[in-house]
Amino acid sequence: MDGAGWSRTCVALVVSVWIHVVTGSPIGNTTINCGSAGTVHLGPVDEGYTGDVELVSGIPAGTSVMLESESFPDHLQFVELSFTTGETTATVRTKKPLDADVLSMSDGVLYYGIVCDNANKYKNSRRLKINDINDNSPVFNKKFYSQTVSEIQAVNSEVLRVTAVDADNTPEFNLLTYTYTPETADFSLTNSGAFILMRRLNYNVVPKYNFIVTAKDSGGNNDTTSVEIIVEDFDNLNPLFSHSLYQAAVPENQDGVLSEIKPEPIKAQDGDTGINMTITYSITSVSPAEYQANFNIDANTGALSVVTSFDREEMVSSEISVNIKAAQTDDPLKTADAVVSVTVEDVNDNAPEFDQSSYNVSLLENSPANTVVFKAAVTDKDQGGFVGTLQILPESTSFSISPDGTVRVINPEVLDREVTETFVFQIEAKETEVPNQITTAQVTVNLLDENDNSPIFTSSMYEGQVFKNQTVGMLVVKVEAEDLDDGKNGEIQYSITFGNNDGYFSIDASTGEISLAKIIPLEENRVLEFPLYITARDGGTISRSTSAQVIIRAPGNSNPQFLQKLYQGAVEEEQEPGALIVKVNFLSISSEPVTIQVTTEADKFSISLAGEVKTTVKLDRDDGPHNYSVGISISDGATTDTAVVEVQVTDINDNSPVFASSSVSGSVPEDTEVGSNITEVVATDKDSGFNKEIRYSLRGGEGRFFIDPVSGMVSLVGALDRETTAAYELLVVAEDQGRPARSATATLALQVTDINDNTPKFSQPEYQLEVSETEAVGTSLLTLSAEDPDEGANGRVTYSISGQSPSSEPAVFQLEASSGILKLVQSLNYSEVKEFTLSVQASDGGSPSLVGNGSVVVKVKDVNNNPPKFSKERYDEAISENLASGASILTLEVTDMDEDGFSNGHFIYTSDTFDINNQGVVSLKKDKTLDRETKDSYMLQVVAVDQPTDGLSATAQLNITVLDYNDNTPQFPNIPYPLEIPEGEYSAENPGEIFTIQPTDADIGLNGEVTVSLSPPHPIFSFREDGMLLVVGSLDRENTETYDLVLKASDKGSPQRENITTIRVSITDINDNKPEFSSSSYDSSILVKDAEKGKLLLTLRATDKDIGNNSLITYSFSEGDSPHLALDSETGEVTLTSDLADVTEDTRLVLTAEATDHGKPPLSATARVVVNIRIASLVEGVAFLSSSYNFSLKENQNPGVTVGQVFASSGSDLYEVSYELRTHKDLFSINGSGTIFTTKQLDREEQEWYILEVEAVDTRTPPTSAVALVRIQVEDVNEPPEFSSDDYEASVFSISPYKTPVIQVKASDPDVGDNSRLVYSLSGESSSFDVEPTSGLLFVVSAADLGGKTITMEVKATDPHGLSATTTVKVVVQGSASSSDVTTISINQPANIVERKIPELEEALGKTLGWTVNIIQVWSSGGEESRMLRASVKTLVSFVALDDDGAVEPQEVAKKLQSESEKVKAELAVVFGNEIHFDVETNSPSSGSSADQTVVIVLGVLLGLTFVALIVFLALFISVKTSRKQKASDRESFDINRKAEGYTNMNFQTPSTNPGLQFPVNAHKSGAEDKDTAYWERRADKDRASNKDSLGVRRHNNSESDESHTSAL
Repeated sequence: MDGAGWSRTCVALVVSVWIHVVTGSPIGNTTINCGSAGTVHLGPVDEGYTGDVELVSGIPAGTSVMLESESFPDHLQFVELSFTTGETTATVRTKKPLDADVLSMSDGVLYYGIVCDNANKYKNSRRLKINDINDNSPVFNKKFYSQTVSEIQAVNSEVLRVTAVDADNTPEFNLLTYTYTPETADFSLTNSGAFILMRRLNYNVVPKYNFIVTAKDSGGNNDTTSVEIIVEDFDNLNPLFSHSLYQAAVPENQDGVLSEIKPEPIKAQDGDTGINMTITYSITSVSPAEYQANFNIDANTGALSVVTSFDREEMVSSEISVNIKAAQTDDPLKTADAVVSVTVEDVNDNAPEFDQSSYNVSLLENSPANTVVFKAAVTDKDQGGFVGTLQILPESTSFSISPDGTVRVINPEVLDREVTETFVFQIEAKETEVPNQITTAQVTVNLLDENDNSPIFTSSMYEGQVFKNQTVGMLVVKVEAEDLDDGKNGEIQYSITFGNNDGYFSIDASTGEISLAKIIPLEENRVLEFPLYITARDGGTISRSTSAQVIIRAPGNSNPQFLQKLYQGAVEEEQEPGALIVKVNFLSISSEPVTIQVTTEADKFSISLAGEVKTTVKLDRDDGPHNYSVGISISDGATTDTAVVEVQVTDINDNSPVFASSSVSGSVPEDTEVGSNITEVVATDKDSGFNKEIRYSLRGGEGRFFIDPVSGMVSLVGALDRETTAAYELLVVAEDQGRPARSATATLALQVTDINDNTPKFSQPEYQLEVSETEAVGTSLLTLSAEDPDEGANGRVTYSISGQSPSSEPAVFQLEASSGILKLVQSLNYSEVKEFTLSVQASDGGSPSLVGNGSVVVKVKDVNNNPPKFSKERYDEAISENLASGASILTLEVTDMDEDGFSNGHFIYTSDTFDINNQGVVSLKKDKTLDRETKDSYMLQVVAVDQPTDGLSATAQLNITVLDYNDNTPQFPNIPYPLEIPEGEYSAENPGEIFTIQPTDADIGLNGEVTVSLSPPHPIFSFREDGMLLVVGSLDRENTETYDLVLKASDKGSPQRENITTIRVSITDINDNKPEFSSSSYDSSILVKDAEKGKLLLTLRATDKDIGNNSLITYSFSEGDSPHLALDSETGEVTLTSDLADVTEDTRLVLTAEATDHGKPPLSATARVVVNIRIASLVEGVAFLSSSYNFSLKENQNPGVTVGQVFASSGSDLYEVSYELRTHKDLFSINGSGTIFTTKQLDREEQEWYILEVEAVDTRTPPTSAVALVRIQVEDVNEPPEFSSDDYEASVFSISPYKTPVIQVKASDPDVGDNSRLVYSLSGESSSFDVEPTSGLLFVVSAADLGGKTITMEVKATDPHGLSATTTVKVVVQGSASSSDVTTISINQPANIVERKIPELEEALGKTLGWTVNIIQVWSSGGEESRMLRASVKTLVSFVALDDDGAVEPQEVAKKLQSESEKVKAELAVVFGNEIHFDVETNSPSSGSSADQTVVIVLGVLLGLTFVALIVFLALFISVKTSRKQKASDRESFDINRKAEGYTNMNFQTPSTNPGLQFPVNAHKSGAEDKDTAYWERRADKDRASNKDSLGVRRHNNSESDESHTSAL
């Protein structure tokens, strides 16, 4: 209830109580005077009174009296006279309640008269004063007010007036105040009900106002009405776009309407939305301008379309700004601008392009893996460039291409120019995005020759003969060698290395023809034999050579004979007949023809007249002999000679392994331990050697089985579970080690046998059931079920009860062992046992048996037979009246002996105030509240029923007492409005009394005791204890005309309640204030076409703080009078005096208006009046000179750089313009003049374009604004490169060969594109080091003379524009290792594998030896051996071992390698695998005697010579041989300082015709492979961190031996 309601209630109560008290006695007692007239005043009495008005006495006996009207006949409607003839008294009483409001004409005084019915009939007049009380509410004249107001209505003018009337008689109760909701700053409402316009209306902001106006009297009585103010739009605004910036995207190659424009489709409308004139759209400009013709805009809808599609690849920028304009159809000068930023999106319409249509590149053969062949650049004109995959077609195993277009070598083995001189393939670039366009380019890789082939003689042995018809210069024999290399590397020069001691022979260096240089003295029956060693040397920079033996025989007359008694040869089995085994050499100078034939094994072998021994049948080594001794003979008919050819039949892999059975079966228990052997599956192979060695493997088995690859033993490696998998079928594969390998398979079927490893498991861990206590004995209650996944007896389940809780004898339940059926065998009693818990078991039939446990919960169901019972018969509860709705009060405790107690019970009661739920909780209903002042106690009868149907019940009484709560606010009495007091000097000692105010409170006790005070305390006003409002300070109306005081009435309750009301104290005034205009300046604009005589332009409004005549104002123009304007002196309205037909141009009228009051003397004020007469348009607002601006600036400039300036005009000098950035405020700022500055450095590499929105706002009220688009391009500045480090350090041995990498320096360039490409170089010339231009890899040129020195170099990185950066590289050249410190080992791994694992190999050797190991060189031990089987591969590794004192001697290293060979092998196995093998290499084998066999043959021919001559000859031979051997040995020194050569490995091959003869046939390849850059950087870091010597990076080269080996007969 509000304050007014309480006030009315209190008044009514007081009046009713008063009436009740006084009804029994009249208002006044009078005595009538029938002898004369007179007037009696009665009262006062409050209106609403009923009862006796006056008791009239003194009526003469026999005289009658009666009522008559006086002045107001209608007043007799309220009173009547009660008189009985003969009585001397009469009573005037009310006919209806007295109403002062009806008596308003008589100022609330009831007029009537009492006349004596006698001769004079004097009238005794009565005046009953009736006090007005506030018993009427205000009433509005209308319930709805509506007014239409133009948005150009003058500020401070009255818009609408509402009127309400209060029927109360006195101003105290009929003076009204007006308020309205919702409040707005646009209007104010005066106490006279007038709505005053406080600021300019804007139809677009608020087209209509709706208010609720309340008229309230001083007592709070009120009435409301609705007010509607409709704003009428005025055509004074330009059109406007919904957004100043639109964004759209269009795919290139596409035209048509732009479908998706953000944030919404283009739309403009008239700024005057109430008029909403139609709009036409047009394009004003396009930036760049060349795209103007590409766009069109629908004039009516604003739909922007592309009429000519774009090709994004031909555009400088994909962003286009389309400046559009919207204009009103009625006034084309009323326009609005917006910008549409159109992004031309890329369409994948361009295929990728290689920088060349075809590539023709050269590559050095034998280039190592990862060697860069060339780099193809792929471009795509589409946005983002090329995004896709690169591949080589057809798929190549020789080359690869990386995503950046770099083509590298991946299989260096095929880079053999002698095998393939040119590789031709295609590289394909395929886009990732559809339509996945493809471009190809042909690549031709021409292999450049490397001297990697030694000359190869066409035969390992050449023979020549010189007969008695010899002549000097005759051709004896021609040797021929071939070199697969090209150019000078393949040009061969021949020379006789040794054996031509007597100078009988000469050789043509170019053709290899050996001629007779001088006549040889022949001897009869003796064959002179001259063994010559011929060297063929190519013309490579590092030349390669091969030697061959030439045997020249010079026989005299002699018998036919074999030159050897034993020949050896070999042939592979299964060769077709005619396979050549060996060619035997024989001598036959007889004139008779000779016969040569096979004497033994003639069915298998044959010999030709040329001495070629061949097969005549296929030989089978597996089922036949492995060796044959074939006898041969030669005869001229007179003499015969014999010899033996030992033929070895070599094995080929022509037999596959064979299993004893193709299918093997077995069983395995499922609990077999992991690691146990199961069975052995073995195969055999008839072949020999590697061809018969078998390796086993397994397929299938889910990874649970393993087969020993050598023995074929199958074992278990994973646990088995028969219940998951009961059987496995495995495939055993046996594969021999032949090339190609042959294999066989066998099936192994394994059955997993069961064990009792699964416990029976109940279907539920706990079974629950409910059984009525009346259930019959023998009833089946439940069937239990348990499962055991085992087989047979292991899975057979029996059931039993292992326990019952509570226990009983005999048991209440029985469980059938086989079926699991639970039965009731004893009767149940709920009162004794409410629940049984049975422990049940499920046992399987395994041995031992496994048991699963479970439980069964049996709940006994009860029957209801006990009534409920309250805990009390009567409940007494006291509660506060402020108890919250729905709050609980107490809980009624009810018990029931039945099973569920009272859980299903409910309560029966009758109450509209309280609720009782089923739990007995008594609460206040949610929609009810308590009021002690209305009712202070309640009594309820409550019945508790234990179940919904057929329930038993109990009854209790509930008494609730309501306690007082301070819930009533003190109420103020009726207070006159306003309270008046004359101004003057008052003080606390001499206060002025205003009015007594005594509030009341309906509560009791302290809650109802009330005090009144001012809140906050006022320095001028205060209250006395009796409630009198006093003035205790000086009052001056000119300073304060009225005082609005806040009164606070507070009770003494807890919590304390207060009531606040406001009163107004009005002060009497004198005239001392001059008028004040509502604005210092008044503006108005009008179009000439809209002008007419009398048209209102604006209304001046001035106010005066004075009252009465002092506040009356007269308006006039004091300066600048105009014939076009008229001013109403009373209303202040400025109107036109004509239609302005004579005005032909925009005119601005500026005048001064004066407001003068009517005071004595009069006071005045002035204001500026501006009237703009416009010819074309009224639009005034801020606008940019251009809708978009384009600026650019260089990157990396300091903050504060000026970017550019924008300019916007307000259209009037009266208004200023300010600028603000909407976007990128963190990077840019703008000042008051529109100049844009940077606030941070800008980096083009981070972002090239910035689009700013700049807003200009003027100072109009309300302000107008405009937005311009500013594009800023950050231009690239070529920035210098920068090295990642200012200095680098590395070390290298002085013995490092050419191209040994030292360290890689790295510089970066922050620029983009071509500007970021760097070229590396040395700042100065250096003959010792150089740097690769593209990678920055510093390598050795020659460091042989720099041992122990530190070389400092400056490396420079230069970009394409010449900007550069430098860094310092310090290289420590270690000289502590020499050639004598090098140790060499051999490993049965290919050289390329070893080279890739140099770091791991160094670590493995160092870990075993306990020294630091630096590998110098890795190379293959000979020619083509790296392409043989792994078992025959031999790679040599040279290294230096270092301890704290320097290099360790090779002898000590070799000794430790041999003593720790097992540890070394174990460490190497980690790196290379278990088949690793190594040997410590000694120096290359010395040449030894190779002519022992020849000597034996010659001695047989010269058997008849004398022993003396033989001894002399042998002595000379041995002497010469020993001398030459020593010289040859001296030449075998190891020269590590030869810069162009690497370390040398000699490979000696023995001719089949003479096993004892050896000669050098070295054919090594030079292989240099750069290691991964990251590895060498790690090595460089290691060098800097260690005090030990380090080699850094190494290259591996081979050289040829210059050794000569001599054999003499």
